Amino acid sequence: MPLTPFHIAFPVDDLEAARRFYGTTLGCLEGRSSAQWIDFNLFGHQIVAHLKPGSRSGSNHHNPVDGHDVPVPHFGVILAMDQWQALADRLREAGIHFIIEPYVRFRGEVGEQATMFFLDPAGNALDFKAFADINQLFAK
Repeated sequence: MPLTPFHIAFPVDDLEAARRFYGTTLGCLEGRSSAQWIDFNLFGHQIVAHLKPGSRSGSNHHNPVDGHDVPVPHFGVILAMDQWQALADRLREAGIHFIIEPYVRFRGEVGEQATMFFLDPAGNALDFKAFADINQLFAK
């Protein structure tokens, strides 16, 4: 069964900063918008930045994973390895600060995956992944 696009709405404190980050830095096409929200196409998925003044939160929760402090909550997309690498390169060129630098987890093991974490301008945590074998997405 083919995957269907997901939809997520998230708070931002500055729509123009969100437009620059998601539209320019991440390369998301913009869909509908209003003075209160903007739809973006994130690799075929609908994400919606909703204006919530004062929503910036510098106190995300973190869970330890592989010696890293993984921010919770977070969202992102699982990409093909070449797309993931191209995005990591684009983010580095744009000077994005990584919460967790791009790296490969479980190298040579079941579930081998590349991952990276960074924040958008409103402080929302993003996680982009790529699997060496997408068939191992849920493998134990």
